[in-house]
Amino acid sequence: MEKYICVLLVKSMRIVLLIIFMGFLSSFSAQEKKVWTLKECVDYALENNISVKQSELDKNIAIEDVKAAKWNFAPNLNANASQNLNFGSSIGVSGSRIPADFRSNNFGINSSINLFDGFANVQTLKQSKIGVEAQDAAIAKMKNDIALNVVNAYLQILFAKEQLKVAESQLTISEAEVKRVGELVNAGVLPQGDLLNIKSTLANDQQSLIVAQNSLSISNLNLAQTLQLETTVIEVEEVSVDVQNQTILSNDVTTIYNKANETFPEIKLAELNILSAEKSIKIAKANYYPSLTASFGLNTAYQHRQGSTDISPFLFSEQIDDNLGQSISLSLNIPIFNRYQFRSNVNKSKINYEKIKYNLESERLRLQQTIQTAYTDALASSKAYDASITSVEAQTKAFDYAQERFKAGAINSFDFNQTKNNLVNAQSQLIQSKYDFMFKLRVLEFYYGVPFIGE
Repeated sequence: MEKYICVLLVKSMRIVLLIIFMGFLSSFSAQEKKVWTLKECVDYALENNISVKQSELDKNIAIEDVKAAKWNFAPNLNANASQNLNFGSSIGVSGSRIPADFRSNNFGINSSINLFDGFANVQTLKQSKIGVEAQDAAIAKMKNDIALNVVNAYLQILFAKEQLKVAESQLTISEAEVKRVGELVNAGVLPQGDLLNIKSTLANDQQSLIVAQNSLSISNLNLAQTLQLETTVIEVEEVSVDVQNQTILSNDVTTIYNKANETFPEIKLAELNILSAEKSIKIAKANYYPSLTASFGLNTAYQHRQGSTDISPFLFSEQIDDNLGQSISLSLNIPIFNRYQFRSNVNKSKINYEKIKYNLESERLRLQQTIQTAYTDALASSKAYDASITSVEAQTKAFDYAQERFKAGAINSFDFNQTKNNLVNAQSQLIQSKYDFMFKLRVLEFYYGVPFIGE
């Protein structure tokens, strides 16, 4: 009976383990088969990127700076307590040595408040609030860069997939031609050299397929690394590549630049840095003004001589109450000469302000030049794309004609392969120009304020 129960338990455990294992495989398979949309890729990158998280922590630090600046207007409050023990003796009036061991306690509460400091606290608070806005702008800039990289990596996968389809299609054609020419050679209709040429083309197409597969793998890896995923394989959703909507090109460079100048976080960040530098000058100038501080203190003490034989000892509570003292003070500090330190700090703040103003000019110039380049690239890509379409149409007709003539024996395999290679090159160029044009259009729209995805 016990043996039967043991066998039953073993079988039950096996079934449970099998169910768990199958569930794990199912979950793993579901994860592997996940198809990422462009929006999912961008959202994931923005939510999980390590640099973004670090920048958000920097913003939290800036928020704490605001809190600290606000509390600088409040008074401080500190308590202190001490206990002292003294050992030894002294010589009395009669010349005898008297024990001088005693202990004492001191207690106090002190508070002070800055009544006037040349408005340094006010300017520090304003500057800290600007710091939070600057962190927001820095985060927005970082997210824009990340989104741009994700879109580019995503499109590279789509480009690699289309290149792979072309390679597979050409390989299929070559395999069919090898079979057909082989049959004709065996029948004595065509020479052996034609079969060798076709086989050579087949080998080249096989190599092109391997290159295309490797390119797709690298593109997958690039997107996975951009998303900071552990996996090296990522499946993306096939999306239609629309290059027909070229409305953005109807705007001139100046219009696009003006729009970007109003909204781009790089410009916003540079402008906020200027405001912060202005506050730094005012904070430095605050040292020229007198400062006024109010203070309040509450102190008491207790002392007891060791070995005292007083009939009526001075009790702790009585001493604490009798020794209680209070103090209120106003302290005015007027700066007269501080070894040129205050003036030097003001001058350095002004120099830094001018430097940061140049940073804004530099950012605007860089943005303008970037948009000019992007606009020129988009126009050139548009022309290249149109030319590629025309080329593919012409090469397709030429290939169809050559294929018919090759089947009829009117041209040799060398001429046929040449025509086929021209078509392959034209198709590859079309795919490349299409995705290149699409990405450059998206970049230009991005500067105009159009989001990468429908948000």
